[in-house]
Amino acid sequence: MMNKESKRIDTQVIHGGYDSQEHYGSLTPPLYQSSTFTFSTAEQGERRFAGGEEGYIYSRLGNPTVKALEERIALIEGAEAGLAFGSGMAAVSAVLFALLKSGDHLLCSKGIYGCTFGLLQLMKDKFNIEHDFSEMNTEEEINKRIHPNTKLIYVETPINPTMKLIDLQMVVKVAKERNISVIVDNTFSSPYLQQPILLGCDVVIHSATKYIGGHGDVIAGLVVGKSDFISELAMTTKKDIGGIISPFDAWLLLRGLKTLPIRMERHCSNASIIAKLLKDHPTIEHLYFPGDPDSPDYSIMQKQMKHPGGLISFTINGTKEDAQRIINQLRLIKIAVSLGDAETLIQHPATMTHSVVPADVRELMGIHDNLLRLSIGLEAWEDIWEDLNQALNLIK
Repeated sequence: MMNKESKRIDTQVIHGGYDSQEHYGSLTPPLYQSSTFTFSTAEQGERRFAGGEEGYIYSRLGNPTVKALEERIALIEGAEAGLAFGSGMAAVSAVLFALLKSGDHLLCSKGIYGCTFGLLQLMKDKFNIEHDFSEMNTEEEINKRIHPNTKLIYVETPINPTMKLIDLQMVVKVAKERNISVIVDNTFSSPYLQQPILLGCDVVIHSATKYIGGHGDVIAGLVVGKSDFISELAMTTKKDIGGIISPFDAWLLLRGLKTLPIRMERHCSNASIIAKLLKDHPTIEHLYFPGDPDSPDYSIMQKQMKHPGGLISFTINGTKEDAQRIINQLRLIKIAVSLGDAETLIQHPATMTHSVVPADVRELMGIHDNLLRLSIGLEAWEDIWEDLNQALNLIK
């Protein structure tokens, strides 16, 4: 098994968290498709339930295939430990439920995934857990938004779907002065492009469905952080609420992780080319891409990301109906709300991923009716652009 001192992510994604000699020499991590595990004696079962002996009991509590995934994601994120869940939202909800109680407050980046927004509303209505949104552009602005009962700062960067970046080192500086934990949704970057733990953040969440899986065939979530927190999360929120990942899905993620670096390089190189072409197109009103030198967040991207990523958003010189016409005209590019797949995908955030957000709040978040979001795939960039260009040219 690779040790935690290794810093080369390209090797960790292939070897980390797995020793073939512990599994009969199997080069590929085996799929332990078992719901339960036997004990050699009644006394051994007692010891395992009491925590006096390591070993597996029941796959809701732990599984060898899942453990390999959890150890690998912790290694490549630079964290002490990891935990896998059945979906990205299972991961988000587990972390928030574990760290917050009635009467607490959390501060969020201004712009978050639509289902995370829905979860925050549910927590407010049912459990009296308040939240506010912040631009997080300056230390002063963040400090003004912090309440005496603020327990967490929750950050997406890049923000979905406006691609705004948050300076994580600045956020950490403010949070540490007030003993507040910083949680980062790192889905849009993947650990290949950005490692928030190494920047001082406390917990990192992924919708592993996206870049980590990479092939559009699995739903999963991942969390990494300090060992004490991950152990508590595993034995309380995850165990008792039960948002677990299946061994087969964990196996698919282990397979997907092996190609993460080379996939991300292609996603990012394609996105950079397409972004430049979009910026010069007369139909485009505004481009949202961290790699654009004219972006106000370009310096943040250079500081904390390896590449700008594979997501592009843009507004068109037209209406919601014009945006939908463009989408409907596409042939190669598929209409779908996910991201990070081999295929290039497009969606209309205001009526799809963020439709749960009230219209006035969407506008404040910058999610306009003429905004489209592209997840750039692994196809030849020339073919992606040919399809986009013919659709954009419909709008004069």
